[in-house]
Amino acid sequence: MTAVLFDFSGTLFRIESAESWLRAVLDEADLPLGERELAEAARGLEEAGALPGGAEPVRVPDELAGLWATRDRSAEQHRAAYTGMARRVALPDPALYDALYDRHMTPRAWAPYPDAAEVLRTLRERGVAVGVVSNIGWDLRPVFRAHGLDVYVDAYVLSYEHGIQKPDPRLFARACAAVGAEPEDVLMVGDSRAADGGAAALGCAVHFVDHLPVAERPDALRPVLDLAGRARTSPAGGARTQ
Repeated sequence: MTAVLFDFSGTLFRIESAESWLRAVLDEADLPLGERELAEAARGLEEAGALPGGAEPVRVPDELAGLWATRDRSAEQHRAAYTGMARRVALPDPALYDALYDRHMTPRAWAPYPDAAEVLRTLRERGVAVGVVSNIGWDLRPVFRAHGLDVYVDAYVLSYEHGIQKPDPRLFARACAAVGAEPEDVLMVGDSRAADGGAAALGCAVHFVDHLPVAERPDALRPVLDLAGRARTSPAGGARTQ
């Protein structure tokens, strides 16, 4: 493999918990909320799928279904989809819905997985190009810079900048071109079989990790270092991996 493409959320980074997210915004707005009420609101936001990078919604209401399905194609659709989901939960001030969305775009809302820096640095040392390809509605580059990982990334291909979202093979094609590699020489690493698995249709090898809290996934990225050095195989009945 001459290049490795990584998903962002749930692969290299994990968003903070819904309770931490809500607490930070309430503190910033100086709006006190009892612990019980805060926990209930955070649980409601999580169930609604209102936290980008967090849990999938328990149910997408009919009036938001179309927007939700295409939310990663533009910044405007992304904000509208997630604030729309958040508004399903009662909060003490209407301004909090946009404040929550703004909070999730800040570097302090994200933490890299423990082995992310080691894996990215080692790939760079080996001369393997690294790209980040993400379904997202905002510029994640400041998150990488703030956590010191931007120096290991050669290219970012973000759905909202192209109007295309995974699993569309066109987004992976643009990512391969951005890192100067042919698809058959590229490994895609992600947490979503539905979205990241789309790279297999282009001819990329694919490897999946579990979308778990940072403390529960200390070393799931390390196998990528071995995978990037092996000849590709195609196991029966699954996406190709190395």
